[in-house]
Amino acid sequence: MSHPLVIMWFRHDLRLNDNPALYRAIELAGEHGTVLPIFIHDTSAPDLAKLGEASQWWLHQSLASLSASTGQHLQLFQGDPLAIIESLINQYDATHVIWNRGYEPWQITRDSHIKATLKDCVEVLSCNGHLLWEPMQVLKKDNTPYKVFTPYYRKGCLTRSAPRYPESIPEHLPWATRINSTNIFEPLTLDELKLMPSIQWYDTIAAQWQPGEQGAKDRLATYIEEAAGRYREDRNLPAVKGTSLLSPHLHFGEISVNTVWYAIKDAFKDDPENEHADTYLSELGWREFSHYLLFHFPHIQTENFSSKFNVFPWRSSPEELKAWQFGNTGIPIVDAGMRELYQTGYMHNRVRMIVGSFLVKNLLIDWREGERWFWDCLLDADMAANSASWQWVAGSGADASPYFRIFNPILQGEKFDKQGDYVKHYCPELRLLPPKFIHKPWEAPSNILQACNIVLGHNYPKPIVDLKVSRQRALDAFAVTKEANSI
Repeated sequence: MSHPLVIMWFRHDLRLNDNPALYRAIELAGEHGTVLPIFIHDTSAPDLAKLGEASQWWLHQSLASLSASTGQHLQLFQGDPLAIIESLINQYDATHVIWNRGYEPWQITRDSHIKATLKDCVEVLSCNGHLLWEPMQVLKKDNTPYKVFTPYYRKGCLTRSAPRYPESIPEHLPWATRINSTNIFEPLTLDELKLMPSIQWYDTIAAQWQPGEQGAKDRLATYIEEAAGRYREDRNLPAVKGTSLLSPHLHFGEISVNTVWYAIKDAFKDDPENEHADTYLSELGWREFSHYLLFHFPHIQTENFSSKFNVFPWRSSPEELKAWQFGNTGIPIVDAGMRELYQTGYMHNRVRMIVGSFLVKNLLIDWREGERWFWDCLLDADMAANSASWQWVAGSGADASPYFRIFNPILQGEKFDKQGDYVKHYCPELRLLPPKFIHKPWEAPSNILQACNIVLGHNYPKPIVDLKVSRQRALDAFAVTKEANSI
């Protein structure tokens, strides 16, 4: 009798620590079996799910890290997962196939089809390695999904059994040895996946981030040591390293959300009611809620969660959209945020809300334009979080910010970047401006502008829109939408 061989399909779980599917694979292999670790760059994914360039850069680095962790046993493929896995089953005489579940609509459809196709030849299993609470398990008393975050998190999640406690890497990892064959699907080298962007624009990103499991561990440790005790206040200050910066690591599964959850719990075990810890854990709850919404309402990536917004009078302005994308709006806090995004593949969460509000309200440009730009530029581009967050800002989403709540970017800048340190870092042409004018340079007297070597419209843009006028225009558009829905 042949020994078990388990195919372990890595996806958004690029780690060895606390990986439920991997540990189950090792258990199934038993004392004499082996585990074949694979990663498939899925070319069958729909266009809206294909990785942006920033995410591809991260994935390249993360796969290099994971491959090293497996002693170079990880096999890389590209193409249709079903065809590749069927071929590997035949080549290795595999007994099991296992993976950690994905919750995006297209992943659910793909995985269900693969399970149904393979069930007669191998045992196919899936685990939860990505979420604290699976979306199908958290429902209201009437068995319908929650649409508001606080009851979802406080009543639906926290009153359930505690999240699974993370596990450590087993001492023995029984990796399968590669079989030489004439199989149509031969493993590729990492470079052959062609994930690295063709134009080398990522140097500033590479200098700031360390993709991979060790980078995730280091980032978590740094956050707990240096920032966790001030999170509630500092998370709103973009010039301060007050957040964990774990989102890309969590997205690619280089660290499990369970590990992060219990690391925070353990750090504050002597003060379990600590407001900083509670606020951070609730942000992990928002991550869960985004996946929950996409699971139960799969249309939200491309359609308004609230159908009332289907008649909203969005504007089309390619020039203003481009100015926003590249940080040339003439509104310093907006420009700083968009330049941070382009230069680092990341944007501070407070600033994400500011730039999002500016696009959909001051410019009246459809939130889907913002969602697509973020998808291409963000290292942590996540289908669930990206669509839910943009709809929250636009007012069209679940538990959304009311449309009439329009961020004033000047006041936001003056409140959360008082000295203008964040703006000066990403808009160095404004670095000599005093704090009084750093968030509104157009109000600075001509002699101050001259002394600071600033010529508005030449080396820094004039505002592309009047904030007061555009605010009223947004309110008028919302009034028209309400009237249309009342007919």
